[in-house]
Amino acid sequence: MNPANFRTLVLENSGKGPVLVYFWSPRAGPCMMLMPRLVQLAHEYAGKFLLVLLDTDQHGRMAREEYGITSVPTVKFFRQGQVAHTIHGAESDAEFRCAIDKFVARPGGASQVVLSAFCQQGNVEQACSLLAKAALDDPDNFQIPVDLAKLLLLKGDYVQAEHLLLALPEEVRDDAEISTLLTHAGFIRIAQDAPDIETLERDIAAEPNNSLARYQLSAVKLIGDDCAGAMEQLLEIVRRDRSFRDDAGRNGLIAIFNMVGSEHELVGHYRALLTEALR
Repeated sequence: MNPANFRTLVLENSGKGPVLVYFWSPRAGPCMMLMPRLVQLAHEYAGKFLLVLLDTDQHGRMAREEYGITSVPTVKFFRQGQVAHTIHGAESDAEFRCAIDKFVARPGGASQVVLSAFCQQGNVEQACSLLAKAALDDPDNFQIPVDLAKLLLLKGDYVQAEHLLLALPEEVRDDAEISTLLTHAGFIRIAQDAPDIETLERDIAAEPNNSLARYQLSAVKLIGDDCAGAMEQLLEIVRRDRSFRDDAGRNGLIAIFNMVGSEHELVGHYRALLTEALR
């Protein structure tokens, strides 16, 4: 792999599934020892993730400046165009399996079986019950509660889906797919409880520092597929009230950036405005 095909090979493919980028050097002994183990894991997971090698001797500038690589071996997990997890050094196979399992369903796992049955039969209630039981039987498999949350969102149980995702370990919630699900669940829940757009806009016109109304309006606009309008309200909260709900304006913007993807035309514009507002 080289900088010219990094976007296609890593960033675009990470929208389809996890991509593991192995930053290595042929001059480093630990790198040469880890490489065959990673290749074996890729074979073991049978296509559940893509393994990509980046030689830092040839592409050191890119590794350092764009991804902060200061030592090798380093493995970065990409999901939805973003770095979702990093492992420094030649950790054990168990450590890598634990990390990989956060992003892929285990081969032949109960989650896959249940979802397959749901696709065939369409019984969402039964599928939710079976996944809930599977999560209790296999508490270390975080893919099961994630799949359960997807079904809960499908049936309109946004509060329970949000609570389920928030109960996951922080390092798991940092995955781009999960943070996107959380964004959807949270904003849908807020929009459901919010007044109509006209009322919210009238309240904001009368009281520009009404952060709650702005936050509700951002949710309503986002659910209505008005990303620009949602980002504008969140940005205004950042400018006016960083203390609102523990910096909800900034956190909401970042969540939307992750949800729509770094290539979206609005993200670059609002990311620059957010940086300016935070100064």
